[in-house]
Amino acid sequence: MNTSPLGTAVVTGASSGIGKIYAQRLAARGYDLILVARNKTRLDELAQELATGTGRTVDVLPADLGKAEDVAKVAARITDDPAITLLVNNAGAGTEGPVVGADAAKIDAMVQLNVVALTRLAVAAVNAFTARGRGTLVNIASVVAIIPENFLGAYAATKAYVLAFTQSLGTELKDGPVRLQAVLPGLTRTEFFDRAGLDAAALPAEMVMSAEDLVDAALAGLDQGEVYTIPSLPDPAGWAALVAARGALGPHLSRNTPAARYGVGEPAAA
Repeated sequence: MNTSPLGTAVVTGASSGIGKIYAQRLAARGYDLILVARNKTRLDELAQELATGTGRTVDVLPADLGKAEDVAKVAARITDDPAITLLVNNAGAGTEGPVVGADAAKIDAMVQLNVVALTRLAVAAVNAFTARGRGTLVNIASVVAIIPENFLGAYAATKAYVLAFTQSLGTELKDGPVRLQAVLPGLTRTEFFDRAGLDAAALPAEMVMSAEDLVDAALAGLDQGEVYTIPSLPDPAGWAALVAARGALGPHLSRNTPAARYGVGEPAAA
């Protein structure tokens, strides 16, 4: 098999759902692949399918990204393999219900996967890609990052972190050789609901997108140069308005005196 001129894409959470569709689409586009997930059997089956169907080189890297040693193993592969040009940071998990009364260990495990592992791999990727002079980082966030107050539990907070981290990286990497994208899916038809203990059939059908459509839209957004892709959003002006409103707060967020309504401190100088 020939080495792809596009390089090699690493896809985490590749054994099912959004990650599996990313692997299929990227192989069809001509990328070689490294598939990362816990389930080696599923990874081997997908690797065989993609290698046979597309002629691409497909490696499997079984790893539990809830374990620090496995995160380090994947990060080292990204750092050491000069063929890698794309990381899809897709692996993630959710917990059901509110924080009050929740199993703290489950929340810890979710934060480890959604935040700590994602960050470690992203750091490895942007450093490696910067040194190589090219590369793309895709972080899978969620629309819950925009409206966390509408959801119970800590899941929305982990996805708000992914969005904020990507936004910060966007400033740091601007005009450099590394492309960056945050994808914010809405409800998507995957095994995620089963793992989180949720009934997908109880959700309004008009609110649930297929994983295939989600990934196709995300890749189209990447092709169009979007840094933030919300596949369901009809008019990107809505996102632009949110960004503008946040920016308008900037001059007022850190000043040398408290606001007058608090009645403390010295009045601001005229």
